[in-house]
Amino acid sequence: MISKAEGKFLRISPSKVRIVLDLIRGKDVTQAQAILLHLNKRSKEYLIKILKSAVANAKVKGFSADKLYISRIVCNCGPMWKRFKAAAFGRASSIVKRTAHIIIELDLKPGE
Repeated sequence: MISKAEGKFLRISPSKVRIVLDLIRGKDVTQAQAILLHLNKRSKEYLIKILKSAVANAKVKGFSADKLYISRIVCNCGPMWKRFKAAAFGRASSIVKRTAHIIIELDLKPGE
């Protein structure tokens, strides 16, 4: 692991983020940025921001972005916000607003 970046307590469901994670897992950094740029998903904004942070962390250590790839990318569940809304016959039904923790780790491409 060359560099690592995390995004915590992001206000999006982890299951929605994991769909996008599968598209960029194991890809080069430049290729992953190109894929994220052309996606039409809300989670791409969080992922672009975290990926840029991981690349900046690697540049501080002296590595260039074109030699890096995504070695590990994970989305875990964060705490859930619990809310209630009115339902029929004076009852209340629950609403769960989920949050996510995203971790991106970069490493050198094999053979470099």
